[in-house]
Formats: sequence, C-alpha cells, structure tokens
Amino acid sequence: MSSTRTTVRTLWVSVRAVAVLTITTGVLYTLAITGIGQLALPAQANGSLLRDDEGRVIGSSSIGQPFTGADGEPLPAYFQPRPSAAGDGYDGGLSSGSNLGPESPELIAAVEERRAEVAERNGVAEEDVPADAVTASASGLDPHISPAYAAIQVERVAVERGLDPAVLQALVAAHTTTPVAGIGGAPVVHVLELNVALDGLDG
Repeated sequence: MSSTRTTVRTLWVSVRAVAVLTITTGVLYTLAITGIGQLALPAQANGSLLRDDEGRVIGSSSIGQPFTGADGEPLPAYFQPRPSAAGDGYDGGLSSGSNLGPESPELIAAVEERRAEVAERNGVAEEDVPADAVTASASGLDPHISPAYAAIQVERVAVERGLDPAVLQALVAAHTTTPVAGIGGAPVVHVLELNVALDGLDG
C-alpha cells in the first residue's frame, strides 16, 4: 500500500513538473521572445520581406532567389545570383550546401561546366569568372554575390536593357555593402535589391 502511494505521489509530482515546464518554456518563453522580436526587430522577425510599390511580397533580404524564365534559363536582363544547392535552388525549407569536398570529381566537373557557361553568357574569359559565380554557399541561400561577379554581368545587362554601362556600374556600387572597418567579411552585392533597383530604372 505504501509503495502504491509512493508511486502515485511520484507520478503526480512528475505530471506537475512537466506541466510547469511546458507552460514556462513552451508557452511563456515563446510568447516573450516573439514579443521582444516584434517590438525590437519587427522586420527581421517577420522574415525581412521585400515588397514592390504595390505592397506585394517579392522576396526576402535574407534569402536569395533565382532570376530565370519559364524554361529555367537565366534571364539575361537581370543580374544572376550564385549557384544554390538548396533543393531545386534557394529552397528555404532545404537549406544546405552540396557537401562535396574540394577534390570531388563531381564538384570539379560542375565548377568547370558552370565556369564555361558563365563566361559565355557574360562574354568574358573563363579565368575572369570569380569563384562565387560557380560555387554554392554553405547554406545554399546566400542572397549576395561578390562585386567581381556583379562587374562581369554589367555589360550583358546593359546591352539587354539598352542602358549605359556606367549607370549600371554606379547602381552596383550603390548596392555594395562594405563591412565596417573591414570586419565581418568582404564587400558583397545584394542581388534581389540590385535587380529591384534595376527595374526601377526602366520605370
């Protein structure tokens, strides 16, 4: 009988502990962090969404996206992002790199194929194609490219849109982010924001 009472008491204590911890960490903590996020950093907390002039969501400043046509081919009138290994490309639900090592025959073949394609598409020599034009980021979601990759795309985009290359060079410079005091990485260009500004020029 004593053993039964002890078991019941222990079970009751366990149930109460689970209930308290569930409410504390599963409900109250979640509500507190959500509230702080909405008050302190509402844009980031809601996905860092970018909208067009009519208020429609066109993407996120934190996640890259492809600029391709219905056939899956890159649209020549837009700056192109780096390759993505996340799902079919920039899939936020499947963030990942290729996990292929630098000596992987598969990766080497893919890089060589991409380098030839990028060089042909932009009318430059293969040795002028920067590394980020042919390799995916670790997350597969990086929305940035290097200024060097943006630079080799300027002439192509200028021809497609009938714009002065100098105008596009200035636009790229305006959308190039440089780390403060050189800390935190190399300068980068946000592709989606650049392309949105590009469409604004046409407008």
